Amino acid sequence: MIRPTPIWRSLALLTVAGVVLTACGGSSGAGTTTQPSKSSSATSSAPAAAKGDGQLVVGTLLPQTGSLAFLGPPEFAGVDLALKDINDAGGVLGKPVKKFDSDSGDTSTDTASQSVDRLLSQKVDAIVGAASSSTTLTVIDKITGAGVLQISPANTSIELIDYPDHGLYFRTAPPDLLQGRIIGDLMAADGHSTAGILALQDSYGTGLAKTATAAFESSGGKVVQTVIYDPKAASFATEVSKIKAADPEAIVLISFDEVFKIIPELIKQGIGPQNKKIYLVDGDLKNFGTKDFPKGTFTGTKGTTPGVQSGDAFKNRLKSINPKLTDFNYGPEAYDATTLVALAATAAKNDSGAAIASKMQEVSAGGEKCKSYKDCLALLQAGKDIDYDGVSGPIEFNSKGDPSEATIGIYQYGADNLYKFIEEKSGKV
Repeated sequence: MIRPTPIWRSLALLTVAGVVLTACGGSSGAGTTTQPSKSSSATSSAPAAAKGDGQLVVGTLLPQTGSLAFLGPPEFAGVDLALKDINDAGGVLGKPVKKFDSDSGDTSTDTASQSVDRLLSQKVDAIVGAASSSTTLTVIDKITGAGVLQISPANTSIELIDYPDHGLYFRTAPPDLLQGRIIGDLMAADGHSTAGILALQDSYGTGLAKTATAAFESSGGKVVQTVIYDPKAASFATEVSKIKAADPEAIVLISFDEVFKIIPELIKQGIGPQNKKIYLVDGDLKNFGTKDFPKGTFTGTKGTTPGVQSGDAFKNRLKSINPKLTDFNYGPEAYDATTLVALAATAAKNDSGAAIASKMQEVSAGGEKCKSYKDCLALLQAGKDIDYDGVSGPIEFNSKGDPSEATIGIYQYGADNLYKFIEEKSGKV
């Protein structure tokens, strides 16, 4: 367990911190651009809304290939489980929900754009995905410009907070204002005074690096070296040597599949998990086991990921969809994203993207609590206002389409290179 410490600040202050960090935590580009808020763009430049045809059609844009492919199976399972529950309860507007799956790939290919073209030709009303924030940024204009709602179960980049999306973009994972603060506070609580950060060069990596730095240094620590790396690099020896030269007490690794190359390089240069305290994040928090790394490689390593501890019951439900699941990251968020789309379409009595978007905030906050599609549907049919609390936690969308409060789980690896839950930290976003 993490020892009690006065360094942990009240997470109720996160709302104020979020304002500050948003101002300095944008994209990795050299310039700073002020984007219109989602609410203003929704009224000023919204596309012509597609009309609903009476049957909700959902598309998935989730990773089957690429650097985040390990997140694909639990996310697909989350969507499929939600659709099973929705259709078992009678569907949406009296009809079963129809689904089309597609691969998001990653930003090294044009897979996501091609998948979106195909989904739009299949007349989807809403798209669940992408997992990668940078991938979303390559297709969000195409999706929302077509009047289709997009909801991601895993996007956490702060660059998406004020993106001009016509009010059609939502996410069930919180922006990294919260995870960055938790990581920074966690390192300070563990007694570290210096840290190094090794982060991939995209909106997710650079944004999370900035928020983690701000939190750690506000706790009295010092980030002595930040290295932003090219995820396509064949070797990370130079980047790791820069971290080694700075000699930090702790190292934050913000990566995707590059973790399989970076960890061996850290070990080779004598600053691996057994020499330095390593902190992983949602993009690389994975049950490695002993197939990819020797037993004991990650012993004591800690990591963070958004979402409440879903428990064995829900994991078993996901495994009923995909018995091969070993990681469950963002499965609950994918389940909730799909459920919320169905509830919003029901509340709107219309399956078009714009109609669904108009009810997303309403069905997620302020009404009578309900925790399943079946129970929420009964309340809606009785004319009640509902507040869906999902398996990933209370969502409560704000005016920007982000969760207004969220939870970050903290995990620690054992000698088997598998991670176990330690505790949760919740707060306003």
